[in-house]
Amino acid sequence: MIELRDVSVRYGSTVAVEGIDLDLPTGKIYGLLGRNGSGKTSLLSALASFRRPSSGTVRVDGQDAFENPAVMRQTCFIRDTLDTNESDKVRALLRFAGWMRPNWDADYAAKLLDLFEINPRKRASSLSRGQKSAVGVVLGLAARAPLTILDETYLGMDAVARSAFYRELLGDYLAHPRTIILSTHLIEEVADLFERVIVIDHGRLLLHEETDELRGRGVTVTGPAAAVGEFVAGHTVLGEQTLGGVRAVTLDWRPDPADLARGESAGLNFGPVGIQDLFIHLTSRAQPLEATR
Repeated sequence: MIELRDVSVRYGSTVAVEGIDLDLPTGKIYGLLGRNGSGKTSLLSALASFRRPSSGTVRVDGQDAFENPAVMRQTCFIRDTLDTNESDKVRALLRFAGWMRPNWDADYAAKLLDLFEINPRKRASSLSRGQKSAVGVVLGLAARAPLTILDETYLGMDAVARSAFYRELLGDYLAHPRTIILSTHLIEEVADLFERVIVIDHGRLLLHEETDELRGRGVTVTGPAAAVGEFVAGHTVLGEQTLGGVRAVTLDWRPDPADLARGESAGLNFGPVGIQDLFIHLTSRAQPLEATR
């Protein structure tokens, strides 16, 4: 179990993360979502023991994580920049990872290099941005660390390479279960990988839910403006659009069958809200909803 209790991260007078409480059962793929500047990387840095929280505690299996060699050996944190000496050759980076990571799989790393067409004899400084991202992916996946954190690692990769990465991540996770946390802006691309979704906004926890629960959380109601207005009264509105006499309202609500039947009899249509759309609606609010877990 990974436990965060009242974790805050501050940079001088700037508060990046404030008072976050999270319980993360191990052996799942988590999606960490948040807008730019929401505090995602600061939270992940504290979780990965790269940074001591300004206040609060991070524990892994009951042990304080910061500067704990036993915990840090089992944690792999790959950021969107390749944290290496760029004069090193790729094969040197892999060799160093093999020394540092007790679960390192050199054969799998070589397979991934072939998949992403990376020449191990090349210097990191000579790689394109997409190739550097691919090397980060190789380091993250082949480490097979019990806690693997990928913070926008693959943004420099093209669509074909990202698709290959998603396939490899899921396949290797099923073969070698571990805890994987993905921070991403490409929500629609990777949403099917998530077992749980965490959303933070302005440094605070907005929600932490099972993906299946989140998918069913919102509903879009469309129909004659007056009928829609009457139906949605009293419910939390996430967003709305009006065109002529037709109104579409997105709600943070899960209507039961009786509600749906009542709405359909009034000429209303109901549609699901995807994770990306729900994320946009939730984080576009002037005042965030109360955090849920």
